[in-house]
Amino acid sequence: MRKSLLSVAILGALTLPAVSFAAEEAPASDWLFSSNVAYTSDYYVRGLSQNFHKPALQGGFDVEHSSGFSAGVWASNVSPNTFPDASLEIDYYAGYGNSIGDTGIGYSVGVIAYTYPGGNWGDCGNGAVRGGGCSNGAGTAAADDNSWNTYEANFGLSYSYFSAQISTTLGNWFGVDKDTGYTDDTKFSTYVELNAEYPFGNGWALIGHVGHLNVGAEIDPRNTAYLAAGGYNGERDLDYTDYKVAIAKSFSLAGSEGWAAEVAYVGANDSGYWQADGWGGSSFNGRTETADLTDDRLTLTVSRSF
Repeated sequence: MRKSLLSVAILGALTLPAVSFAAEEAPASDWLFSSNVAYTSDYYVRGLSQNFHKPALQGGFDVEHSSGFSAGVWASNVSPNTFPDASLEIDYYAGYGNSIGDTGIGYSVGVIAYTYPGGNWGDCGNGAVRGGGCSNGAGTAAADDNSWNTYEANFGLSYSYFSAQISTTLGNWFGVDKDTGYTDDTKFSTYVELNAEYPFGNGWALIGHVGHLNVGAEIDPRNTAYLAAGGYNGERDLDYTDYKVAIAKSFSLAGSEGWAAEVAYVGANDSGYWQADGWGGSSFNGRTETADLTDDRLTLTVSRSF
């Protein structure tokens, strides 16, 4: 992976001696800096379209240490239909990974913050689809400070072509709790996933994924905004199982390395909550737009790492 000029400059600042500029070969650094950019035809995460089935431009920066520590920041545009007053997602993450002796088994532990600058539940509805703003089961208006920001801890194992990971929220899942019209808070919501990546050679790989989300709450049947809006399919359960099958290819372009392309078939099997006639499939910012966010789709992603 080729470093960007910025990464080289940072690396140089960290490794150059402060006093001596003797002409001798510097030792290799234990740190590796990289960056990436990508364009995707539909930004799916865990089986849900984050951009109401619109394209997204994405990018990030990463740092890795030879000890197994890594950290980074990554961003993508998202739809205000799903995240009111937010058009940007910024993720911050850090973790540690290593292998268990000579068993061939790898492990990883990490934390990640999904943040949506400017977005919060206090803006859902705007007196339209969500009528009167969000409300809890008793009809009380929701607090304006229920943000979409979500924080997770994760643990993973890998062996050969296969990997598995469990993630759990350290607070509410995207602000879902009693104040926003659900039956309970959603701390320690879990997502369990199994993944496989089989390389064919010459940069080709077959990728498979299946995951299951367990939020631990559903729409409160007394939610006044839900009752007032009407016209929904009645499904109140947020949980679902998602899947993905993809073909990926890494390649060089015009003499530059680090390019990759992926064609994926993605979707999810949900109760109906995330469908176009479900509560989760209608626009959360009060617009009349609807979409089946778990709809099976073919997506194309082109990326480059530096």
